[in-house]
Amino acid sequence: MYTDPIADYLTRVRNAYLAGHRVVEVPASKVKKAITEILFDQGYILSYKFEDNNTQGVIKIALKYNPVTNESVIKKLQRVSTPGLRQYVGVEDLPRVLNGLGIAIVSTSKGVMTSKQAKREKVGGEVICHVY
Repeated sequence: MYTDPIADYLTRVRNAYLAGHRVVEVPASKVKKAITEILFDQGYILSYKFEDNNTQGVIKIALKYNPVTNESVIKKLQRVSTPGLRQYVGVEDLPRVLNGLGIAIVSTSKGVMTSKQAKREKVGGEVICHVY
């Protein structure tokens, strides 16, 4: 039983790219699937696959590396809001990560999205993590 499954997801991905692995498997949930789709759409991961082999299911993520230097595309993956201290922001206070070069993933009333999308939709929410 994990107290923070999103932090576990981010830690598994972080450990995999720091160790140089090509594929990482994480237990599935709706929020984790939404975060994975955002990472794919923004170009931080190569591909993903949802497998429902048991009650919970598994997400297989293929990590993306620079072909020349063999470095991971993800430089930092940082959890912002935790179960002990939730970080909620309004639409006017949505964060910009690395002056717009990174993304902030936000859980809003309209679903999980990047902070840029949330600003376009004019909704605030809970800041889940920063990726760059």
